[in-house]
Amino acid sequence: MKLNLRKKTLVLTVIMAVILTAIYISGIIIPDEAAAGSFLDSNQPPSLVHPFGTDALGRDLLIRTIKGLTVSMTIGFTASVISAVIAVFVGIAAASGSKLADAFVNWLIDLVMSVPHTILVILISFAMGRGLKGLLIGISAAHWCSLARLIRGEVLQLRSEHYIAVSRKLGKSGGWILVHHMLPHLVPQLVVGLVLMFPHAILHEASVSFLGFGLPPEQPAIGIILSESMRYISAGMWWSAVLPGLTLVLLVLLIDKLGDCLKMIIDPYNSQN
Repeated sequence: MKLNLRKKTLVLTVIMAVILTAIYISGIIIPDEAAAGSFLDSNQPPSLVHPFGTDALGRDLLIRTIKGLTVSMTIGFTASVISAVIAVFVGIAAASGSKLADAFVNWLIDLVMSVPHTILVILISFAMGRGLKGLLIGISAAHWCSLARLIRGEVLQLRSEHYIAVSRKLGKSGGWILVHHMLPHLVPQLVVGLVLMFPHAILHEASVSFLGFGLPPEQPAIGIILSESMRYISAGMWWSAVLPGLTLVLLVLLIDKLGDCLKMIIDPYNSQN
């Protein structure tokens, strides 16, 4: 049974990775002309020709949703990678042995986590002039704290291991020990933490763009699509908000489940299951 569970987890992980890759590639290869609108096709409900219906400008909402998901995945993944790198450096610095550095990092983490992520992203994005640059900086600056604390704890635990003490007595430098002993042990936490940050980053990108502090209106992002749909949903165009929003939720749940599966595969406590 244990072997079957592990195989099922591996198969499920591969299937989810393939689905996410297919969505991302589809958004790239679909030409921009396919999302062009026609007023003759405006406000059409879901049909075989337009599965998600069309918006007020006659644009196919399924195509716009797929391209919007690609934009959200690109921003979310980039911001997650930046956040993960920040978390590694900050976590290692906190556990370096300096009480002053550890106290400062813990104070900084408490400060960042005391502000709701959405508000922090909006403030940073607005201060950086909105747009893609401000959105990336805002999301990256708001999502590193939990992973940094985890890495700090892992480094503190590794520092007390016997082979680390033996390496020091053999004259190995702190940098050598970090590269050859500590970083390989931090890779599983880094990968899982990055994947688990991914859906949060996507949701914050969509929410900030929905509120008008993120991507520009001409960008085919999910937040922009949902923001535009609010003008027409009271007129009965429910599909313009429900279907793109439901697709976003399903994408986030899929990535979150992928993170759980990766954690089960990578975690040494679960590797024998």
